[in-house]
Amino acid sequence: MSHPKQEHLTDEHGADGSWETMMARVAKFHHKHDFANPVNNGHDMGYRIALMVEELGEFSAAITKGKPQEEAAEELADVLILTLGNALAMDIDLEEHFHKKMDRIMQRPSRRGGMGIRVTEYT
Repeated sequence: MSHPKQEHLTDEHGADGSWETMMARVAKFHHKHDFANPVNNGHDMGYRIALMVEELGEFSAAITKGKPQEEAAEELADVLILTLGNALAMDIDLEEHFHKKMDRIMQRPSRRGGMGIRVTEYT
């Protein structure tokens, strides 16, 4: 199912709202740059985690500095692209695990902490 805000995306972007399309585009990116080659460290999880921290920091900065939503969205897209790439690098069916996790957390209670609401099984 496509997101309602995807109407502006044309076929050149390849956006159809499907998980398979996103994963295929990330896989094509990995293949283009030969990430799987050990010489490139593109699938080294230590390196990939460092990249995730870097991109999460850029997203955080966009939010805390009040940058335009488009800039924050681009940084958040970087986090998603890296997350999908992590699933490829680790040969994990992330869609399957996403749905399993959502099923589990939908059963959890929410609690209000010092900074806001939190959904957790821990007290």
